[in-house]
Amino acid sequence: MSGHSHQPPDRGAQTREAHRVTLIGAVVDLTVGLLKLITGVLVGSAALIADGIHSFSDLVTDGFVMAATHYGRQEPDSNHPYGHGRIETLATLVLGSVLIFVAGGIAWASLSRLLVGEPISAPGLWAIGVALFALLAKEWIFRYTMRVAKRVNSRLLEANAWHSRSDALSTIVVLIGLIAAQFGAGWVDAAAAIVVGVMVGQVGGRLLWDSSQELIDTALPVEERDAMQSVAEAVPGVHGVHDLRTRSQGSQAILDLHIVVAPRLTVSEAHEIGNAVSRRLRDDFSNLADVTFHIDPEDDAGETEHSLRPGLPLRRDVEGVLDEVWSCCPAWQTRVALDLHYLDNQVDVSIYVRHLPPDQSLDDAANELRDASRKLAWIGRLRVWQGPGKG
Repeated sequence: MSGHSHQPPDRGAQTREAHRVTLIGAVVDLTVGLLKLITGVLVGSAALIADGIHSFSDLVTDGFVMAATHYGRQEPDSNHPYGHGRIETLATLVLGSVLIFVAGGIAWASLSRLLVGEPISAPGLWAIGVALFALLAKEWIFRYTMRVAKRVNSRLLEANAWHSRSDALSTIVVLIGLIAAQFGAGWVDAAAAIVVGVMVGQVGGRLLWDSSQELIDTALPVEERDAMQSVAEAVPGVHGVHDLRTRSQGSQAILDLHIVVAPRLTVSEAHEIGNAVSRRLRDDFSNLADVTFHIDPEDDAGETEHSLRPGLPLRRDVEGVLDEVWSCCPAWQTRVALDLHYLDNQVDVSIYVRHLPPDQSLDDAANELRDASRKLAWIGRLRVWQGPGKG
């Protein structure tokens, strides 16, 4: 029995922390966006105006993040038994789409301006100072948001952090354009704005790709799956693990696996081994939201799914058939318990009796039963035991 106890994460605390860092980021985005936009208009810098719009797009996505982290981390309910993590995924899709839309607008406007050859005057040192302040502010909020994202295990927060980093990187390009314009190379400003658009579009495309992979239930990385399999196989009583399947749901993961145990264990013991595997996995992988295990009495990895094969008779049908063929056998008539084991596509039968006729041994009784049931191809091993049985 595992000595570990899995403590589920405090979703309320995680949500509050995610909201706090997102609100702080929104204040930063609003401040630097206004500074960039106003300064860009005053000095005629297309790159600075584009960067200001990028910052305002951050402000819009902050709203998506706030809503998604609130609703996406709610507990499962009857209509959403696996939780609401897909809300975070959808929000990430929206975030990526907004970025690509903004990127296209920035790049098109700046390319048009570059082709027209519109003259750009020197922006002045104060415009360069605004860009430098914005760069430092966005880099700080990136690092802060990323720390919180790792702590609460939120892909959406991590995506929002990279959104802030893309703004910081684009501001570096803007700085280069402003400095070049200060020294008379005004065309660099428009070129820098195009580069900003391309960078923003790349970030949006990456977010769209990652979230779309999650929507089609892409498995976790191979290394993580191998680690999960190793943890499961190390639990006492586990003879093997196969058909391990994973998928992501927001910041969490869902795991299904088949656990091979000794073929003649009781149902309750085999199930408790599965529970031990589930506990160990949850202890070692905090992102697991749901673990579903299937107990196998034999390793059937790679074989046809059982539900697609011809079925074996269940207990009621087994007893009905055996009543007919063993009606004259004392061991069957005096049985006190019957165990059935479904192994190797056959049914192993164990019969428990309290007593037999004086002239019949347990082996004689087993041979008599075996002779009477030779035409039943589905019968596997046959045993007769003397004792109180399990009934």
